[in-house]
Amino acid sequence: MNSSLSRHFILSDDYLVSLPYYLPMTANTPPNAAHHDAWRQTHLGRLIGHALRRFDARVLQLMARNVDVPLALSNLAARDQVSAAHVHITRHLSLRGDRLGDLAERAGMTKQAMGTLVDQCEAWGLVARGPDPHDARARCVRFTPTGLAWLGAFQGAVAQAEAEFRAEVGNEVAAVVAIGLETYAGGNNPV
Repeated sequence: MNSSLSRHFILSDDYLVSLPYYLPMTANTPPNAAHHDAWRQTHLGRLIGHALRRFDARVLQLMARNVDVPLALSNLAARDQVSAAHVHITRHLSLRGDRLGDLAERAGMTKQAMGTLVDQCEAWGLVARGPDPHDARARCVRFTPTGLAWLGAFQGAVAQAEAEFRAEVGNEVAAVVAIGLETYAGGNNPV
């Protein structure tokens, strides 16, 4: 097991368990005791959030260095002007184009917030708004040729970041993480 993991986790029969969850709480222990606060730093949601931020930052770093990314966009990424929020468009906009509301819903954002991101990406030449072929009253957001180049660079950067993840944690752990996250993301929360 990775030495940094072994300091925080134990193998208990069939499960890998975070140590802070095993710290006993007694009636005499003040609720703000440091060892009882550790769960806030190590719970699964926080770890997933940190991992996502690290992954997105690495993808943007790789894109900033990619010679296939248009220079202006590469410079924006290098100066941290392109954020993980902008990656939502890259992840969620279909190749055929989408209405703003549909794009926002898939990205888990409000229509207003997605509209702001689309405005920025349109100014950068990544996307363009045009008529919806199915509804003359509606508008669709579509990738431009520059946006498609950005999407290709995004695909390569994601592949590189995933390879780095597998190299760091091992192929077996990476496979289990991917399967577990896919299963969890596809499930329904209890009501």
